[in-house]
Amino acid sequence: MKRLVIIALAFFALQATAQQPNKERSNRQERNQKMMNLSAEEIATLQTKKMILHLDLNESQQAKIHKLNLENATKRKAMMEARKARKESGNTEKPSKEERYKMMNAKLDHQIAMKAKMKDILNEEQYAKWEKAQAKRMNKTKNRRKGQGKKRQ
Repeated sequence: MKRLVIIALAFFALQATAQQPNKERSNRQERNQKMMNLSAEEIATLQTKKMILHLDLNESQQAKIHKLNLENATKRKAMMEARKARKESGNTEKPSKEERYKMMNAKLDHQIAMKAKMKDILNEEQYAKWEKAQAKRMNKTKNRRKGQGKKRQ
């Protein structure tokens, strides 16, 4: 009888922990929604200020970085709007192999151009610090994706 009660308690405890919502995903969604409500200018300003704090930029670097961040934020905003419009129209089919190739190629070209621009703007020490932060961000993204894959299986 005791074993049956212990097994039942273990079962209920397991069931309770399995039903907890994924707080990380909901927090990320809330943060993404807040960012969607900001204008491209506001996003660029916030990103620039973070970089100023992280890299200790001088005045001319700040202006160049802000201009670069504004261009990127405007492009990202336009892409988000296009994706949102496509989703609302009911066209949710995945891109073809050629379209995915073009998108990845464009993304990599943009990253290469961004890296070259940052190398021109920043000094060697700042550039090394920026690259380290970028690598850390990429690893964080990869780890997050790996975790999602495990949860789906």
